[in-house]
Amino acid sequence: MGLYSKLPGELEEVDVIVAGGGSAGCIVASRLSDADPSLSILLIESGTNNYNDPNIVYPAFVFNHIMPGSKYTNFYKGNKSDILNERELVLPTGGVLGGGSSINMVLYSRAQRSDIDSWKAPGWSADELLHYMKKLETYHGPGNGDRHGYNGPIHVSDDVYRVREWDDDFMRSINRAGWPEIKDMNDLDSINGATRALRYVDSEGKRQDTAHRYLHPRLQDGKHPNLHVLIESKVERVLFESQRAVGITYISNSLFQPSSSGSQNLSRTIKARKMVVVSCGTVGTPLVLQRSGVGDSKILKRAGVPIVANVPGVGRDYEDHQIMLYGYKSNLAPEETLDAFNTGRLDREALVANKDKLLSWNSLDIQCKLRPTEADVTELGPEFKAIWNREFKNKPDKAWQMLIPVQCFPGDPTGFPIGQYFSVATYPVFPLSRGHVHITGPGLDDQLDFNLGFLSNHMDMKNHLWGYKKQREIVRRLQSYRGEIAELHPPFPPSSKAACIETSTPLGNVVDIEYTASDDAIIENWVREHVDTAWHPVGSCKMLPYEKMGAVDPTLNVHGVQNLKVADLSILPTNVGSNPHNTAMAIGEKASDIIIQELGLNE
Repeated sequence: MGLYSKLPGELEEVDVIVAGGGSAGCIVASRLSDADPSLSILLIESGTNNYNDPNIVYPAFVFNHIMPGSKYTNFYKGNKSDILNERELVLPTGGVLGGGSSINMVLYSRAQRSDIDSWKAPGWSADELLHYMKKLETYHGPGNGDRHGYNGPIHVSDDVYRVREWDDDFMRSINRAGWPEIKDMNDLDSINGATRALRYVDSEGKRQDTAHRYLHPRLQDGKHPNLHVLIESKVERVLFESQRAVGITYISNSLFQPSSSGSQNLSRTIKARKMVVVSCGTVGTPLVLQRSGVGDSKILKRAGVPIVANVPGVGRDYEDHQIMLYGYKSNLAPEETLDAFNTGRLDREALVANKDKLLSWNSLDIQCKLRPTEADVTELGPEFKAIWNREFKNKPDKAWQMLIPVQCFPGDPTGFPIGQYFSVATYPVFPLSRGHVHITGPGLDDQLDFNLGFLSNHMDMKNHLWGYKKQREIVRRLQSYRGEIAELHPPFPPSSKAACIETSTPLGNVVDIEYTASDDAIIENWVREHVDTAWHPVGSCKMLPYEKMGAVDPTLNVHGVQNLKVADLSILPTNVGSNPHNTAMAIGEKASDIIIQELGLNE
């Protein structure tokens, strides 16, 4: 098997190096290995192997991956933000073979047509990208068959474990709040309602990450001796001869391979005869490029890095979804939430040994993509209305906010009474705020200049105000609602009509809460103190023209250099109204075709 934690000494040069073994990188390396048995490929991943690891294979372990110290996760600390009341946000990203696909929420969520068409990149229209969305999946859900694939490596299903009574309760409630149930909200066009969520799991309830579904089968079938995978190794930089990428340098990841006493973790070099593809993610990719001398010349000079190509768009205009989580009490049964599993009240080893169906569950059965009414738009003020009219009004398929109920306590439950909780996640899918990710020195361990940019555009607060109020009205109409977890809501005074309550029965004759200006101020401060990342970073190496602060062109070539491409979510010119994992996999599939065409492997 061509999977190594240390490369064999004789392997000093390959045809193509793929730097980063995440959602897209695994696909690129695998598809290239199919295209020509004489083409040698090396995939380099900083994390460890994920093969048959129960913590990866079973989605129920998902909340472990955001806990400090997880060996499957990279944690990037952002700069202190005065806008966020001096907080330093931390972004978790995939740090294991398979990347985000190995640790994410396995929610099947596609972008909308207008999201993709707004990129205005040749070859990247929604109809063209749909081909790759279909190619990657075997779909087991409802809807228009023409919009889905049925022969791909990634299974999409929903019937291993879910709480159908909760589904029905939530659908009735959101109907009362004014939104319909939508049979298939992943057809690129349907919007403004709720759908019964599908997951990236197979008939056994196992996670469909790109390492297990693309990479491992090729490593084990004896038909791909041209595919090599190096794990537990960090890419330092891309090597250039003049402006041409000719290889990379890397070091062992000390988290998994600590240096022996007195020894140094020395850089190693491997050459690429044809191409280097960087697929290290929205944070990792711009850092690799900048350490390699590709980026804004002013930033590179300050960091002490020799300039290969002045590309100011590298690391600029970082985007992410700004998530808020609100917790509620319920009358749900123990088997209807993941609380018993998350708190250790269930024997996890026994569940794994018995292949219990609960392990297939991510506690997420509903997904909502919502838009405000015209009355809501007017109420949010003239400045917001101008933005709405320009960006959203004439794009009826464009979501404004995602809302996702999750059937468990939203965070560390230490100190809270044992019970069955649920929570609601809300996040604006097209925030106006932007950040950046830059190096400050030439080394892997040098401090980052990482500004997530959250709430840097004050209009994003309008989304959070609207989201808080709307999710609460939906929840208050649930039969399972038993009040708010006060510690997880804005601290409204007892005299406020918005004050948190407890109830032993469902509410009857629910009337919408009236919020005062003082209540709004309390919500806004709560958002500043608690807004967090949704793990959805995109856009730090945008697929735009150089003069528009782009980093790559539509064939994914990095501006200003040769034989170097980027293939991951960092290329998105604008955000998508969805969880971005599906888009990442589609990028991997399309990038593979682009490279195969350029190398003449399909002739």
